[in-house]
Amino acid sequence: MAISSIRFLHCLRPCNVASSAIVSSYVSHTLSFVASMSRFHSSSSECSFCCFSGGLVSCGARSRNFARVRDRVHRTEDDPILGDSMDDIEGKKDADISLQVQERDFTGTAYVPVYVMLPLGVIDMNCELVDPEGLQNELKTLKSANVDGVMVDCWWGIVEGNAPQLYNWSGYKKLFQIVREHKLKLQVVMSFHKCGGNVGDDVHIPLPKWVTEIGQTNPDIYFTDREGRRNTECLTWGIDKERVLKGRTAVEAYFDYMRSFRVEFDEFFEAGIISEIEVGLGPCGELRYPSYPAEHGWKYPGIGEFQCYDKYLMKSLSKAAELRGHLFWAKCPNNAGSYNSAPYETRFFCDGGDYDSYYGRFFLNWYSRVLIDHGDRVLALANLAFEGTCISAKISGIHWWYKTASHAAELTAGFYNPSNRDGYAPIAAMLSKHGVGLNFTCVEMRTLDQNEDFPEALADPEGLVWQVLNAAWDACIPVASENALPCYDREGYNKILENAKPRHDPDGRHLSVFTYLRLSPALMERHNFIEFERFVKRMHGEAVK
Repeated sequence: MAISSIRFLHCLRPCNVASSAIVSSYVSHTLSFVASMSRFHSSSSECSFCCFSGGLVSCGARSRNFARVRDRVHRTEDDPILGDSMDDIEGKKDADISLQVQERDFTGTAYVPVYVMLPLGVIDMNCELVDPEGLQNELKTLKSANVDGVMVDCWWGIVEGNAPQLYNWSGYKKLFQIVREHKLKLQVVMSFHKCGGNVGDDVHIPLPKWVTEIGQTNPDIYFTDREGRRNTECLTWGIDKERVLKGRTAVEAYFDYMRSFRVEFDEFFEAGIISEIEVGLGPCGELRYPSYPAEHGWKYPGIGEFQCYDKYLMKSLSKAAELRGHLFWAKCPNNAGSYNSAPYETRFFCDGGDYDSYYGRFFLNWYSRVLIDHGDRVLALANLAFEGTCISAKISGIHWWYKTASHAAELTAGFYNPSNRDGYAPIAAMLSKHGVGLNFTCVEMRTLDQNEDFPEALADPEGLVWQVLNAAWDACIPVASENALPCYDREGYNKILENAKPRHDPDGRHLSVFTYLRLSPALMERHNFIEFERFVKRMHGEAVK
């Protein structure tokens, strides 16, 4: 799981609180931030691709004190303390001020399919199914709750692990057959990244052995930072069209893998068992640069670093500078700080910094274009491999430093989205071109929670969600989602439901699908599963007691 997808815990909180410089930066940008957000308040016509339909997450400002009773608190018409805090309300109980907590009734609302992620290590490194008997019992239990299906990662490092174009699908065949026997559907992730080192990773699955052997003699196949450190989580997009993988380009290797999967599991496609393919496009399967790797010392809320110092991307940058007519621009910024810098500590990302200079705009446009072009190439081939099947791509939610002008953390991740530019519209247009759905990872976070826990980060996940989803709607892109952390309580489920089926939306938008993270012994505990079963009914629009 990407760290952008989690709600950071108090134990991860940095020791130093926000400095006066940060507060000053926040105040100075509040007006410009509000103004910039106004450009995203447009509506779009309803559209659909395959099984998808439009999606929405409600993201109006909320008080944390009222989060637990949001949309469930009914007040009398003459309530004199509508704006009071919960502490004030508790103190006035003797004055006969009562709160009638009402849970929203989702009976008759849109049917949102619910899938459950299988454990990351359900298939081992020998491509054998781990504990098939236990899995069958768990799938039987999931089916009893009318879950629509399950999601599974098909790891490149397992299937094509030993030699190029030698694919071993044996464990997945057994798994898919068991899923079909239980009359469940499958979301399958083409996972071209390694597993291990990110939040929630409990197994280690590297890239294919033959790929890592190439990397030992040619480390430039990996993303590289300014210190020359290589990131082995996935391959640099600089080799998308370079024949460095035993005579194949990276994109050709991805296509061959997807085509092999499509042929091998044809019967599951024809029977409709495989309902969706999510195509991995970068680290954690997300379309982004690996700009904030923990293994290189990054800690939240650092701005991260640009990841384009491998020789292939540097060659691309030189070519772009030459075409522009400014050869001296064939370089990366030398004043952009380090992984754990704050924007105001750098000359590139600070207010009025070089990010908005002629050179800065050239570099950031090239950097983000490499990201979009990678998605464009891989998804075009995915459509060839999986014609007629719904395809999706995951975009990470880089919400920290969103309230600054530069949006530094987004820039280093490849999202060219400063306060004076919409960086997600070009990505949405690319996805729309291929009829691909958007899976966004930041939809359950509250801005005020982040502001209270990490005020120094100047984060705004709700503002980011509002922007990205408007970009998606404008491009007629369906939106799917998943929870960031394990959820077992009714309060958490109610939050997901409100986001999945927002109240009073005039176009009736809702999530196309929701995928629950993840199947585990804790979920199978009786009291937890009863609550989960109730949640599934409400997602399906069924009546509950």
